Amino acid sequence: MDIAKALIDYGFHPPTVYFPLIVKSALMIEPTETESKETLDLFIAALREIAENAKTDPEEFKKAPQLPVVSRPDEARAARNPILRWEKK
Repeated sequence: MDIAKALIDYGFHPPTVYFPLIVKSALMIEPTETESKETLDLFIAALREIAENAKTDPEEFKKAPQLPVVSRPDEARAARNPILRWEKK
């Protein structure tokens, strides 16, 4: 989950997490055939940098993503009490 969240800060949509179910904490990364080699290379570079950050500064790594307004919502609470309308505050 932490790797998927960190990818958001690199401009990538996070992949599906917890699938396939036979591999614990797996990421399902399925680039489409329309992705360019350059995009795939950037994705690989992001994964390598994320892995290095996880090793060198695990506490900071677990704070990702840091760029979005909402970084780590309480997903269980959001599922139980969804807010279905946006209101300007």
